[in-house]
Amino acid sequence: MTTGTKFGPRIGVALGIAESDWKKQTFNLQRLIVGKDLVDPLDPRILPQRPVMEIPFRPPPLAEGRRTRIAPIMGRGTPAPAGAPSAREAGGTGMARTREVYVYDYAADFGLSALAGTLCARSALRLDGPVVLDIAASEAEDDDHRIGADVRLLLDSPLPDDVLHTVWLAAVRRCFDPAEDGTDTRTWLDAVAELCPPRAPERDPYEVRSLDAVRPDVPEEELRKAVAAEIDSASAGMELRVAVPGIVPALLRVVREADADLAFRLFLRALKAYSVPVGADTYDRLLALGDGLAYPPAAVHEDLTVRWRPLDPGRRDLADGRFGLPALAAALRGTEWTYGGTPREHIQRVADDIPGHAPGTYAAVLLDDAWRLLDSALPGETVGLLWRTAAGRPHVLDEEEFDADGRAWLEQVSQVCHTHLAEVDPAYAPFLSPARTDLTEAVLREVREAVHAEAEQVRGVARVLEDVVTAVDPDLGFRLLLHLLDTYAVPVGEARRDRYRALAARLGLRGLGGLDGDPG
Repeated sequence: MTTGTKFGPRIGVALGIAESDWKKQTFNLQRLIVGKDLVDPLDPRILPQRPVMEIPFRPPPLAEGRRTRIAPIMGRGTPAPAGAPSAREAGGTGMARTREVYVYDYAADFGLSALAGTLCARSALRLDGPVVLDIAASEAEDDDHRIGADVRLLLDSPLPDDVLHTVWLAAVRRCFDPAEDGTDTRTWLDAVAELCPPRAPERDPYEVRSLDAVRPDVPEEELRKAVAAEIDSASAGMELRVAVPGIVPALLRVVREADADLAFRLFLRALKAYSVPVGADTYDRLLALGDGLAYPPAAVHEDLTVRWRPLDPGRRDLADGRFGLPALAAALRGTEWTYGGTPREHIQRVADDIPGHAPGTYAAVLLDDAWRLLDSALPGETVGLLWRTAAGRPHVLDEEEFDADGRAWLEQVSQVCHTHLAEVDPAYAPFLSPARTDLTEAVLREVREAVHAEAEQVRGVARVLEDVVTAVDPDLGFRLLLHLLDTYAVPVGEARRDRYRALAARLGLRGLGGLDGDPG
C-alpha cells in the first residue's frame, strides 16, 4: 500500500520501524498490547523480527485490572506546551500544532467519532439525552480522554448550531438527535464537556520524551487541504447515501473553522454510519492520512465499506514480504507451532484476511504458491524436503507427521484456501499469476551463492531452490531463499542485502521479511 503522506514513515523510522513495515507493525502492536482482535498474535505475516518500539507501552486497563491513572490539566482541549498557539491559531499562522501519537493510547477509533460509533452500535436501543450522556461519561472514564478534547474544539469554534447539528446527525446515523430532547447541539455539547473534563494520561518522563520524538509534524493548513480534498472526492456518494442534507458543506466548515483532525474522523464516521462505499485508491489515501496522524489503522478501516480491486494472486505488496508458503513455514516452524493449534488451523490463520487488503488476498497468494509446486514436475520427495527445510524440520522421518508427504500436504493447503475464498469471494475463480521468468537469471545467481552458506540446511536445499527458480517461478524461489536465510540465521552482508532489496523492488515486494534488520 502506498504511503500518501510524509508523516507516517517519519514516525515509523523514529521508532526503529522500516517505512514499509509501519502499518503492518501497528496492526501487531494494537493486537498484542491493547487486545483488539485486529490480527492474530501468532500470525507470521505480521510478527516483528526485532523489537518494535522503544516506547514502554503500558498494559491496557482491562489487563491491569484497574483504570490507567488520569491527571487533570487546566484549560480546554489537548494540553500543549506553555505559549503554544491553539489549533485554530496554529492553522491560521501556518504553524504546526502539537499532536498526539494516537496509536500509543488507542486500538481503534477514539474521541467524539468513537462515541458516535458506539451510539450507532446501540441504535436498536432507546437513546435519549441522559442515556447518551451516561455513555459519554463512561467512555471518558475508560481512558478516552479525546472525547472532552474533541467537544471543546467544536465549542471553541465559531461554527453555528445548524452545522454542528448536521455533522452530529450524520456521525450517529440520526440515532440520537439533541433537538428531540428539546435542546440545541451546542447546549448538548456543553453538557458532554461538563461530564468529560480535559484530562490526559499521566506519563513518566521517558514516555514523554519518546512520544515527543515521534509526534506527527503536520501543519494544520496542509492537513486541512488534504482532508477537504477527500471530503470533496466523496461528496457524490455522501449526498446520495447520507440521509442528512448539507453534510458535505458542514464537514468542510469543520475542517476550515474547527479542526481538520477531528473533521477527518467525523467524515470517516459518516462514511461508516451510512455505508458509503469508497474505492480502493480512496481507501489507500484515507489510510495514509490516518497513518500520517499516527492513528491506529482500525480507526480508518474498521466498518468502512470498500470497493476492492479484483483479487490478484500475483499481488506482492503484502506485509513485509513474507506471505504465502514462506509465511506458512514460519507458522509451522519446528515444534513451537503445536501450542498455536492444529496444522489446518495454522493454514487458516495464514490464509485469513488482514485489514487493509481485499478479503481473500492472502488465501489467493498462498494458493498460488501451493499450486505452482503441485503443478510442477518436481518429485514428491523433493517438494517434501523443500517444505520441511523451510519449516525448520529438514530431517522428519516419522511417516505419521502431517507433512511427511509433501504433495499431500500442499493439497491440504490448497483445499483450505479454496474453502476460504469460496466464503469471502464466491465469484473468484482461482488462477495462476504469470511467472516472473524475466528475473530467472538474477534470482538464480543469488540462489547459487547460497550453496556456500554456513548453514548446512540451506546448502542441502540450494539445488532444490535452483529447480524452483528455473522450473516453477523465480518469485517463489526468491521468497523461499529469503525465508531460509532468515530461518537459519545465515549472515547476509550489506552488499548482498542491497542486491536482495533491488530484486525485491523489481518483484513488487515490500520488504525482505526477517532480513530487513541490521546486516548479519
